[in-house]
Amino acid sequence: MNQKVTIVGAGNVGSTAAQRLAEKELADVVLIDIIEGVPQGKSLDLAQAAPIEKHDTHLTGANAYEDTANSDIVIITAGIPRKPGMSRGDLLATNKRIIKNVTKQVVQYSPNAILIIVSNPLDAMCHVAMEESCFPKHRVIGMAGVLDSARFRAFIAMELNVSVENIHALVLGGHGDTMVPLPRFSTVAGIPITELISSERIEAMATRTRNGGLEIVSLLKTGSAYYAPASAAVEMAESILKDKKKILPCAAYLEGEYGISGLFVGVPVKLGKNGIEQIISLELTADEKKALHRSAEAVQELVNAMKKMA
Repeated sequence: MNQKVTIVGAGNVGSTAAQRLAEKELADVVLIDIIEGVPQGKSLDLAQAAPIEKHDTHLTGANAYEDTANSDIVIITAGIPRKPGMSRGDLLATNKRIIKNVTKQVVQYSPNAILIIVSNPLDAMCHVAMEESCFPKHRVIGMAGVLDSARFRAFIAMELNVSVENIHALVLGGHGDTMVPLPRFSTVAGIPITELISSERIEAMATRTRNGGLEIVSLLKTGSAYYAPASAAVEMAESILKDKKKILPCAAYLEGEYGISGLFVGVPVKLGKNGIEQIISLELTADEKKALHRSAEAVQELVNAMKKMA
């Protein structure tokens, strides 16, 4: 039997993720949205591209959750996007209601699924999904670090004029302006970037990475990033579906790791068929640890704000 991935939200992120999944032939794809006709139309359009792109992925567009039954993975992209001048915190109340409702319906039909949360504010929405689903922590994962690290890698490649394939980079912490790019763990063909780039330029790239989403929002003016977020979610799904056991930075629920408890924070994890199979603990310097804890405090503020909401 083919594996099955449901994507909740047929907007730019969701439909692009459906395209990536289909063209990689990773699983059958169900694209679901509350707007009648949109997921059906986009799924049909993708199906008609299949003869050209040469894949046989089965695509379904739906407005009802019955079609999502027995999904192996559910990628949740639903929610309002960030607009110019809007912080991720501004999204909190509206997206909390959306994610709570979506998760309830997902769990009804796919009680054994692994959830990949993409909706913002990312770390806070992971809490909503875990609480509503009552899933164990290894089956609720936030897409953040893969995207943030990809942005850092792209900026390093631009700076050095080298292939992105040569570059590994690591960004930890919450998915916001307190995220923690780690130059010490970022390399080009195994060479630390600290050996190749000045500290001033590294800090400039780290700052650009922290503001990566905002930069795109300010350029687009009517929306937010979607190509890279979709690719990041699909890389996570692929590692799970193929049991590749890739080590990727993801928002994971910590219970003492890195001195943080009771929060979803971006850290390196091993992703396999069971979801998060291991949280990788790194020895951080005092400054790195301080920055990570400051980022965790920002996540805690969002979680506290949510608790005060009805």
